[in-house]
Amino acid sequence: MSYDTIIYEVADNIATITLNRPERLNAFTQHMSDELKHAWGQVKADADVRCVIVTAAGEKAFCTGVDVTGYIEDGDFEMTFEPRAEPDFLTLTGLQNACWKPVVTAINGMVVGGGLHFIGGSDITICSETATIFDNHVAVGKVSGLETVELLRKVPFEAIAKLALLGGSERMSAAEAKAVGLVSEVVPPDQLMSRARQLAGYIAQHSPTAVARTKQAMWQSLDTGLEQGLKQAWEIICEHNLHPDNEEGPLAKYEKRAPVWQTYDHP
Repeated sequence: MSYDTIIYEVADNIATITLNRPERLNAFTQHMSDELKHAWGQVKADADVRCVIVTAAGEKAFCTGVDVTGYIEDGDFEMTFEPRAEPDFLTLTGLQNACWKPVVTAINGMVVGGGLHFIGGSDITICSETATIFDNHVAVGKVSGLETVELLRKVPFEAIAKLALLGGSERMSAAEAKAVGLVSEVVPPDQLMSRARQLAGYIAQHSPTAVARTKQAMWQSLDTGLEQGLKQAWEIICEHNLHPDNEEGPLAKYEKRAPVWQTYDHP
């Protein structure tokens, strides 16, 4: 399927999703959100896909959040301004679409406001030296509630409070983002995608089912206390003990050969 606002490609067991509205600084509309939902469905359904890279077109911005102009043009102006029981656009990330295949996010420019969802839902995030991150919600009279809640599951409270409450008066540099744990690596711009592909390639070598279930155990534990998180993780381990990959890995190592992994059946 071809898309209007994103590019979807698969090669070497890695899917690459590229936000493709550089003329609008890759801000998302409902249409982009719908296309991302469909793309994540493809990721889940395609057994050949073992890892996903998320990045964006252009050098200036990765994603600058909601494109209000785009919502007006799409005839969904009320979505941004009228109360809703649930936000319709929370279909941007793999995590929001209950996808347990690992995600490497490669940030190549500004991340603003709603663009923070892509960091909040990422498993491994790297960025270029030129990347900057800020949250302008409060500066335009809006609550920064969804993105900050996602990010608080990953990094210390004060780092996110500073990001949200300053409203963009100061921008977080790539180095600062790495220091607080918002990203794991900072690389030169011309090395960003090669490093993302390298990381994704490492992940794609391993048992797709073991990798997906490892991600599931970690993320689900963040919704519980330690005791419940450990219990859920053990249940996942017990389920995986019945999977062929559980024996294939040690056997392949003993026989000094490359393992032959089974495909991952997404729940």
